[in-house]
Amino acid sequence: MQNMVILGATGSIGASTLSVVTQNPDKYAVYALVANASVDKMLGLCETHQPVFAHMVDQQAALKLKRALPSSCKTIVTSTPEELTALVTHSDVDTVMAAIVGAAGLVPTFAAVKAGKRVLLANKEALVMSGELFMQTAKASGATILPVDSEHNAIFQCMPQAVQNNLGFCDMAAEGISHILLTGSGGPFLTTDLSILPSVTPDQACKHPNWSMGRKISVDSASMMNKGLEYIEARWLFNTMPEQLKVVIHPQSVIHSMVQYKDGSVLAQMGNPDMRTPIAHCMSYPQRILAGVEPLDFFKVGELSFLEPDFDRFPCLKLAIDACQQGQEATTVLNAANEIAVDAFLQGIIKFTDIAVVNEQCLVSFNPSALKTIEDIIALDSEARRLALSKIKALV
Repeated sequence: MQNMVILGATGSIGASTLSVVTQNPDKYAVYALVANASVDKMLGLCETHQPVFAHMVDQQAALKLKRALPSSCKTIVTSTPEELTALVTHSDVDTVMAAIVGAAGLVPTFAAVKAGKRVLLANKEALVMSGELFMQTAKASGATILPVDSEHNAIFQCMPQAVQNNLGFCDMAAEGISHILLTGSGGPFLTTDLSILPSVTPDQACKHPNWSMGRKISVDSASMMNKGLEYIEARWLFNTMPEQLKVVIHPQSVIHSMVQYKDGSVLAQMGNPDMRTPIAHCMSYPQRILAGVEPLDFFKVGELSFLEPDFDRFPCLKLAIDACQQGQEATTVLNAANEIAVDAFLQGIIKFTDIAVVNEQCLVSFNPSALKTIEDIIALDSEARRLALSKIKALV
């Protein structure tokens, strides 16, 4: 029986994780659920799953949840940063699902890694912002890192055991691997006329053709920044050189990613676009459990197609690839700028195409600095956010 803490419990990954827990009640227990401010959703989850703790980052939300919990529910409500750190590092906790979107998830995820926990990593920003430090800390603490993102989980499944057991420090060439082929759907604007992109709405950007996701990550998918962040994540997880990592557009989202070997073989992980599959794989690795996902029906799949990315259509992807080669400082700045720019787009303040403009302006404006601690990274993140806000103000 694994005791789990679920960071981002009220989001889509949290819901999928709890669905897998429900499918396997003899294997997993919910120790703590963590969310920002969604009181109604958290109340329902507490009544259903009866966690020992429910943590709300927003203190007013925590007070509302305390008042709303029925007396029959023994869940303890917490809200301070110190209490959150205590939850993810508690000796009773075996596994932490890291699914808080954005930079907000870095601190508790890093605390779990430092404590040597089994960390199911769905928060790609943790590696985008602190990849080198993150993987070094995991190695020092003995933490197990398992990638939840469907693409990275697919790559992981296609890798030999020697790579799986040495994430962050593996030698892909020595294991006969020539390339990682990171697939992406291309999102809702794959074939949209480029002249129309400045006028697209947030609702259009969030209408992903294959996946059901939150609004921020949906916009990132539309700009392919999400794939750029995944590129950076793959660099740190699999210790890749630039020539070993390629992005391939695959609109059907049936092949979740591939690994190409020196002998000409290509191994691909396939399945229906349902996050419960990679979540279940990470929860049970190296075993397999029921995920509640329908098996892939090859007679209904139809055509599988592949395209080379168009950087004129997806400038954010190119920015992320270039930032990855520059280093951890550049990727931290890019991630922070992008979060601010996407939020401004969702609020109707800037145009969809302005997201790339803000990101690029911030990248060329930042001053490189050594990032030796999480505090250094958080300080640079804050500086980049202020810079992004100033760039947005200059645009409107």
